[in-house]
Amino acid sequence: MNALPGLARLQQSRVVGCITRYRCSSSSSIASILAEVESGTLSASDAESLIQKKQPNNVSLESFANLDHGRTKRTGFPEAVFAAGKTAPQVAAILDDMAKHVNDAVANNDASTAGKAILATRVDKDLYDEISCIPLKHGTISYNETANLVSMKASSLEDVFEGKHASGEAGRNTVVVACAGTTDLPVAEEAAITLEAAGCTVERIYDVGVAGLHRIINALPRLTDPSVRCVIVCAGMDGALPSVVAGLVTVPVVAVPTSIGYGACFGGVSAMLTMLNSCAPGVGVVNIDNGFGGAALAFKFVNS
Repeated sequence: MNALPGLARLQQSRVVGCITRYRCSSSSSIASILAEVESGTLSASDAESLIQKKQPNNVSLESFANLDHGRTKRTGFPEAVFAAGKTAPQVAAILDDMAKHVNDAVANNDASTAGKAILATRVDKDLYDEISCIPLKHGTISYNETANLVSMKASSLEDVFEGKHASGEAGRNTVVVACAGTTDLPVAEEAAITLEAAGCTVERIYDVGVAGLHRIINALPRLTDPSVRCVIVCAGMDGALPSVVAGLVTVPVVAVPTSIGYGACFGGVSAMLTMLNSCAPGVGVVNIDNGFGGAALAFKFVNS
């Protein structure tokens, strides 16, 4: 029997992205729903509703994740979801559970600013489109495509205004996030958004690589502002920018090598080695493209 034309269109839509995702966990149920759509006894919109209602309870978190909800209290910085290699239902279930924990902490007046940060890194657009089809019970998500990062706001915080932290303790704990070139933006934005979610004020200084040294010199007033407690520098190619910055500021510099460059950059290894061999004191180096790790280190610097 030929498939209905409407079903063919449905299979190309975002909604069917939701249907396809769940076949692995409940193939018989989904198959029967699709069969009813194909036979004309169930509309596409009703099928979507049935599938969405099934999904949140179909994913057993304990079967694939053991979340570390105590990490913020123990280490000062929250756990995040590394989404690469995970399915959309897995990421959604983890985020929702983290939001539930934040809601419980807020209700008990036991939630720190950093502990309210709920993030998933390495989320490409296709994965986000799938995640966004899944109903979440405990909060709402937003997506930054440049950073490939999903942030979730717990429902207990949705009426709380979150400004730029221009005053008070947060204003005195500014972190500058700088990058050498525009192609370093995904890593730099991963770091910047992570810090903002954790309650830090972030100053962005982008496209100031050493090929035009006047650009970083022109940014000196912002780099040396008394409110700045740490500088994150993201760079690929020769990886020289962190050394230059570290020779100009009094605060710690967190160097984040990126995988940007031509053949002999070896996927960021050359930049990482340059940073590890910096002759400027006070440079700490994290892994290649690890904007989140750079943010975590900078957060500990400004809150120590």
